Amino acid sequence: MTAHLSLPRFARIGAGAVDEIGSVVDQLGLQRPVLVTDSYLTGTGAADRIMTLLRSAGKEPALFSGTVPDPTTDSLEEGLRIVAEHNADSVIGFGGGSPMDTAKALAVLSANGGEMRSYKAPHVYTGKALPIIAIPTTAGSGSEATQFTVISDSASDEKMLCPGLSFLPIAAIVDFELTMSMPPRLTADTGIDALTHAIEAYVSKKAQPFTDGLALSAIRTIGKHIGTAYADGEDRTAREAMMVASMQAGMAFSNSSVALVHGMSRPIGAHFHVAHGLSNAMLLPAITAFSVKGAESRYADCARAFGAAPESAGDSVAAQFLVETLTSLCHDLKVPTPLAYGIDRDAWDGLIPLMAEQALASGSPGNNPVVPTAGQIETLYSEVFSQR
Repeated sequence: MTAHLSLPRFARIGAGAVDEIGSVVDQLGLQRPVLVTDSYLTGTGAADRIMTLLRSAGKEPALFSGTVPDPTTDSLEEGLRIVAEHNADSVIGFGGGSPMDTAKALAVLSANGGEMRSYKAPHVYTGKALPIIAIPTTAGSGSEATQFTVISDSASDEKMLCPGLSFLPIAAIVDFELTMSMPPRLTADTGIDALTHAIEAYVSKKAQPFTDGLALSAIRTIGKHIGTAYADGEDRTAREAMMVASMQAGMAFSNSSVALVHGMSRPIGAHFHVAHGLSNAMLLPAITAFSVKGAESRYADCARAFGAAPESAGDSVAAQFLVETLTSLCHDLKVPTPLAYGIDRDAWDGLIPLMAEQALASGSPGNNPVVPTAGQIETLYSEVFSQR
């Protein structure tokens, strides 16, 4: 079977790479980008640094700093206005997954119009869009290398997965120094997000040799460095390794798809406003335990790569070690259960049927080694509420 691969046209990777933003924009023949970021990066002066670099390169940038965590259709409106008024020829997503996802949505909507809902899966959009440049400031989402954006419908609280080549950045600038100030909680959540991307890319029914190599490399790197990055955010070796692994995991799942963890994670984020990486972390051990029997040898490979099992371990033993290690990892990195996070049990239980329906509708559970029924998803939601 032919593998279909989609990657950014080029990337600049390494310490100080962000200083090359002007030459990247110039190389692409662009002049009037809109920098899409959030209030935090604006407040720290990081956004102003990018604007200054762009102006020094002779560019005419505009700023949209209204990105919100887990962006919604309503949150896009002001950005669309700025893109239109500036007559922008490109967008630059600067931040974590939310600014990059926002930039992708603005790139498509400003060029092609319509409502975000019309772009959600299973529809795949490959039409008109402004060029997208991505500059991640966290090591987790991998959005700088993916052909997806995720936007919540403000009217229904549905977290919509929107796929297609038009959402893929044309260039990425991956500078680990931008992650040095990440606090431990964000380091943990985004790191487990990257790990989830890599594991799901490897066990996905759409996995193929190209993505397998990227996924296993990311799992191996995260296994070696996530603990250090969490404990000592100033460790440059760990930060650089996590940043590269995040991009590798992004390239892997963008070309092989995610599975049940992501399918169940999106509704949690939409309805209870839990950050995407954290909701993945809440689910990862339990969903892995549920799924192992469908691809025992693949999960065993993940265990060996992560360092959870020796190379000599049989597949059944290694796969079980992976479940136990993921449970311990989430404990060590202080990942809360939904209950410990503060979610009301009655509210959770009341939304379980809708969350299960939305998880299935996203299509991601169909890639899982064990494809669940709605009833099984409901049971998993009930189980993870108070236990990991």
